[in-house]
Amino acid sequence: MDLLLRGGTLVTCDAQDRVLEADVLVRGRSIEAVVARGGRLPRSASFVRELDAHGCAVIPGFVQAHVHLCQALLRGSADDLPLLAWLRERIWPLEAAHDEYSLRASAELGLLEMMLAGTTSILDMGTVHEHDVVMDACERSGVRAASGKAMMDTGEGIPERLRESTADSLAESERLCGAWQGKGDGRIGYAFAPRFVLSCTEALVRGAVDRAKDAGAFVHTHAAEHPGERDAVRAALGADDVDILAAWGVTGPRAVLAHGVQITEPQARKLAQDGTRLVHCPSANLKLGSGIAPVAEFDALGVALALGCDGACCNNNMDPWAEMRHAALLATIRTGVGTLTARRALRLATTDGARALGQGELTGSIEEGKRADLCVVRIDGPHAEPARDVFSKLVFSCGARDVQHVLVDGTLVVKDGEHQLLDAQRITARAREQAKKLFSRAGL
Repeated sequence: MDLLLRGGTLVTCDAQDRVLEADVLVRGRSIEAVVARGGRLPRSASFVRELDAHGCAVIPGFVQAHVHLCQALLRGSADDLPLLAWLRERIWPLEAAHDEYSLRASAELGLLEMMLAGTTSILDMGTVHEHDVVMDACERSGVRAASGKAMMDTGEGIPERLRESTADSLAESERLCGAWQGKGDGRIGYAFAPRFVLSCTEALVRGAVDRAKDAGAFVHTHAAEHPGERDAVRAALGADDVDILAAWGVTGPRAVLAHGVQITEPQARKLAQDGTRLVHCPSANLKLGSGIAPVAEFDALGVALALGCDGACCNNNMDPWAEMRHAALLATIRTGVGTLTARRALRLATTDGARALGQGELTGSIEEGKRADLCVVRIDGPHAEPARDVFSKLVFSCGARDVQHVLVDGTLVVKDGEHQLLDAQRITARAREQAKKLFSRAGL
């Protein structure tokens, strides 16, 4: 049965940034047609089911290119700490205490939150162990996801359960990639995820790069996040992590670096030249005191950018609307009014994110033939009226509360604000139950 999204304002995020008063016909997994208001549907349309989009904008689904589903249960547990202390005193002990039940509860909670807010695609980094349950949760939720276990074979303050041998880390990552790449009718991909330079040997990073290349997978890591981390990296390795990672092979279009707050202009030029992806996580950078990434400058240099919410324990939301708004506002503070407009911020959250994850030909804009990854969001609420510019409405006025419907790969995963594949009441109850057990095991 075809699905017609009727009556909305289409914000296409295509190459021309067209805004259309038109309807969208979805057939199977794809956008079959964009039909001008009052126009005729294609002759091939049959058994059409309508979804009311009056008073709404229809936009591409949000892409969150750096998240940690394994940390959703850790929300509010590590406030008011800088990055390295945050990791060593709270996050790593809690991740080490996860079992398959708490990991599943965490992944489901994070997916529920993000998808209800209009997220259709993610790049996720797990913890070291039992990552199959996270991949399974992604497949069942209907999201488009690339995900991988964290890889850690060295470092200070790492709990025993998170410290792997180089060989074991590479072998388990390779197994997971073979087991999950292409699942969910192609929605699920894999990302080799050496956590960050201070927790990985050169052998581990180079091994991850080689295996990712063979599998057509991503390499996903943290880089240049916090000034304290930068200083620790320089003291330990004599150079910045961005330069070290590039020397070890983490470079090019299949490499995704999260944060980049401390990246210098010459380093940014090199990222742009190589096509390395960089994910801006403004809320997490603020909360951990990492600073404000020079995103407008990166953008002007041609760095391939995307947005991400990071983890629920360093944000404390997993809300694409907050990241989009913060990206625009913080650029205004750093580089001046108009350096990152609402129109540009929306593209970062949608089509640019899709390109960063290698999905630009597949999704990220509303165009005939692309996959139907769509978000229908109300723009007629009292907090959004009477503004006439739809980009301003979406970026500066609207939020997760306004999302009505979400489609991924043509499947209606959220309808009238309710997830159709995940049981919200059961998931939140299980999250509370498993969080208590997790904190007890961690002794926190």
